[in-house]
Amino acid sequence: MKIVFTFLLLFSFSILFSQKKMSKEFRLKTDNDLYVSPSKNRYYTNGMFLTFRHLSKKTKNKLEKTIFEWEVGHKMYSPFKATVSDISMHDRPFAGYLYGSFGKQRVYKNKILTLNLQLGVIGPSALGEELQDLIHQYFNFKKAIGWKHQIKNAPGINLKGSYRQGFIKVSTSHFDLTWTNHAQIGTVFTNLSTGFFTRIGMLPLQEMMNSIAFNTSLNNSNTGYKSEKEAFLYAKTTVHYTLYDATLQGSFLNKRSEITNKITPFHLGLEFGVSVDFHQLNLRYAYIYTGRKSEGLRFNNGNYYGSIQLSYLFN
Repeated sequence: MKIVFTFLLLFSFSILFSQKKMSKEFRLKTDNDLYVSPSKNRYYTNGMFLTFRHLSKKTKNKLEKTIFEWEVGHKMYSPFKATVSDISMHDRPFAGYLYGSFGKQRVYKNKILTLNLQLGVIGPSALGEELQDLIHQYFNFKKAIGWKHQIKNAPGINLKGSYRQGFIKVSTSHFDLTWTNHAQIGTVFTNLSTGFFTRIGMLPLQEMMNSIAFNTSLNNSNTGYKSEKEAFLYAKTTVHYTLYDATLQGSFLNKRSEITNKITPFHLGLEFGVSVDFHQLNLRYAYIYTGRKSEGLRFNNGNYYGSIQLSYLFN
């Protein structure tokens, strides 16, 4: 009898808890090629991002939600092998990019518009060498060599925008397709991309204006939604066009970098992952492939890495 009572109590609590609306979020995301291969350590080799997001209390006509976002991020790049000391064997430059950003997400009934401003630095001041040394010490890897030849210091100012549009939704609510577009311009990256994002639900899919898939699951008393459990597989295919990449070409604001590469303008991107929502705690794992971004790479068939994301929602 006690077991039955305990079960009913926990079940009731779970139902009540699922009705609770969460309007704030802390998110930690980490990218690393170690998440797909214990021996791989090249090109885009590590990324760390800490994000705080909150839902605006103000409401506007036609807008379902307005979400504000603050983020601190770091990206790290290295040649095909971080322990190569011969400068002639650096098939791409070492580079670090450290930034802080502020963004605003406008959520409509069937589309989402996002705009972010990044301010940061590329070069030794981004502390890429120090961070990679810590990672290699933790995993007992050899010390990275060659950071003294990294891309030189330069300010980073980037403006990023994205547009997502619902495209296809099957009546069973276990499959949908969204058109995704991204663009950024600035002193570190200038590029465009377009593609499709597909969800296959293990549970009924949430609408795009209330889903962890689109970072829109925050709610308050002004929204007509509530937190629901989610679990889905997803796939994203994109075509990228790069006009400028300071991590490869060096910054046009500081042309003293020793090693630079020519970019390959077009490349494909593939991402496969799984996302699970436990109401307050959300988890995501992704396998990500990017096509060749530069000329002269020793591994010219593209790069792949893993991404792990943990989100905590609260009031």
